[in-house]
Amino acid sequence: MPAPSLMGLGFEHRVVVGLAELVVSNNPSAVLTTYSLGSCLGIAIYDPVAKVGGLLHAMLPDSKIDPGKAVRQPGMFLDTGLPALLREASDLRADKRRLKIYVAGGAQIMDDKNVFNIGGRNQTALAEFLRRENLQASAIQVGGHVNRTMYFSIQTGRVTLKVSGLQNEIILC
Repeated sequence: MPAPSLMGLGFEHRVVVGLAELVVSNNPSAVLTTYSLGSCLGIAIYDPVAKVGGLLHAMLPDSKIDPGKAVRQPGMFLDTGLPALLREASDLRADKRRLKIYVAGGAQIMDDKNVFNIGGRNQTALAEFLRRENLQASAIQVGGHVNRTMYFSIQTGRVTLKVSGLQNEIILC
């Protein structure tokens, strides 16, 4: 069920962003939603002037493990998904200099001994990308041992999270 705070704004249209996918929109009725952010990262970008936003649900930090898959599904990896997200937003007239960036996920799920640390590696890859692109995250809610669902309203730019184990949603922005 959608986050209650996003409903009632008009005629919302929920757009589900699946695992390893990205969606960019300038439709004010769109609420981009991604589920089950465990070690994956959900990255929402928003240009408040152009009213363009996008959401990426990236699984892994580096596409070198499967370059063919990265070509077919760039959203699977941060190093291919983030540039694709920025390109598609730019195609809708988003300006990189105005972007607000919101991040959730990067948890330590099913890896209690920290063998793979995919969540941490995803966070590191994101930080390196932001630094290289001279971008800064506006709000971040990462880590821990919980799954998160992310809701992003194109109309308002509001990002909310439903965190497993918490009754109330978290307003990221």
